[in-house]
Amino acid sequence: MARGISRRDWLAALGVSGLAAAAGSLPLRALGEEAAAVPPPRAGQTVQQKGVPAVLADGKVIQPQRELPVLHKTDVLVVGGGPAGVAAALAAKRAGADTTIVERYGCFGGQWTGGLVLIVIGMHVKGGKLVTQGIGLEIMQRLEKLDRGIVNTRPGASPTVDAEALKCLMVEMIREAGVNVFLHCWGVDAILDGGAVRGAVFESKSGRQAILAKVVVDATGDGDIYAAAGAEFEHLKSHIGLVHRLGNLDKVDREKAKTAKKPRDLGGVTPIPGVTWVNMQGPEADALDVADLTRLEMNHRRFIWRSVEEIRKTPGYEPVYLLETAPQLGVRISRLLAGVKQLTLKGVMERQEFPDVVGVGGMWNMEHPEWQIPYGALVPRKLDNVLAAGRCISAEAKMAEIIRIIPPCFVTGHAAGAGAAVAVKDGCRPRDVDVAKVQKLLKDQGAYLG
Repeated sequence: MARGISRRDWLAALGVSGLAAAAGSLPLRALGEEAAAVPPPRAGQTVQQKGVPAVLADGKVIQPQRELPVLHKTDVLVVGGGPAGVAAALAAKRAGADTTIVERYGCFGGQWTGGLVLIVIGMHVKGGKLVTQGIGLEIMQRLEKLDRGIVNTRPGASPTVDAEALKCLMVEMIREAGVNVFLHCWGVDAILDGGAVRGAVFESKSGRQAILAKVVVDATGDGDIYAAAGAEFEHLKSHIGLVHRLGNLDKVDREKAKTAKKPRDLGGVTPIPGVTWVNMQGPEADALDVADLTRLEMNHRRFIWRSVEEIRKTPGYEPVYLLETAPQLGVRISRLLAGVKQLTLKGVMERQEFPDVVGVGGMWNMEHPEWQIPYGALVPRKLDNVLAAGRCISAEAKMAEIIRIIPPCFVTGHAAGAGAAVAVKDGCRPRDVDVAKVQKLLKDQGAYLG
């Protein structure tokens, strides 16, 4: 399109009529929104036009010192928009704190949506008791009100969600609460003032910018912010896979399929008829090594395509096709915080109790009792003004398979958001909050503390 020409003139030059445009030649306008409803550029906000490039000096790459523009100031900054981050942001904002959430992708949900890990395991414990309540339960209940939002919600089952329904729902909940949002921003560094975190640095298409905050919640999954700030942590390798979805399973010719062995890896049910999701364990690798991540991403995609083509060679399964591969690799664990308190598998199995309990976890199945999560597992040993949430909290390596599933991420995110809000309100460090106030706030917001 020539520079300066309007879309109307461009369409006229091509001979496209209004009828043709209405039939689908033009992009779909967002329902219920007019062009005038698009917010204007933020006052005083400019895109970084000229950066400060690194230079090569004596064979070394040197990044000159530079002042970073401050994109935003907030009470509570949540870095990462997965289940833990969304729960943290909602909890803090509902408690009255000015809250901002920043996410590196274009949607909320983390592995739950972008990773297509659609199943929710661990909300219940032995006897079928529901222990994941509060904001996490609210999300699940609101999904039930959406057509094709969730299946298998009967007692004793593990619900499976639709990623697109969930993405939309999380947007609605964040907007309803009035949380400030910045998507497409990758948290790359922490802002330190002595031994306290005062915000984070982000890279985006607008350049490198800073967001200042009174308290930061690290919900990155990988502990990127607390690690950048110098907190102690344990670095682990884990199995890294890639999830995909299959389509047309409802079009399989069952009579024809009887003549051949049923293919493997057909996946599990989803809320969409004929569509399944297929998990992958993947090899053990380092989620903090870009070379490992690149190799796995490329290999997994080739493997998935070939696997689906094999399925399609099976009599009756010719209509099956690869609907989607997840936009995100299935990282399970990478960093575990060295916190004021540490969750251990022995403590979980022995039902260890904590006076600073801020949540209760479940298990992969309902054969185990509930276990408590202490506030101290969210607090770094030395670093101030930052709380961990999600799979990167303080726990021993044996706990990685338990804390990384979605319900504990709900619970620790909710607790971190509540703790951050109380710290802001009382003007104290997160490690110094009156935990009783945090517990009361969590209960007021519907959380279950045992």
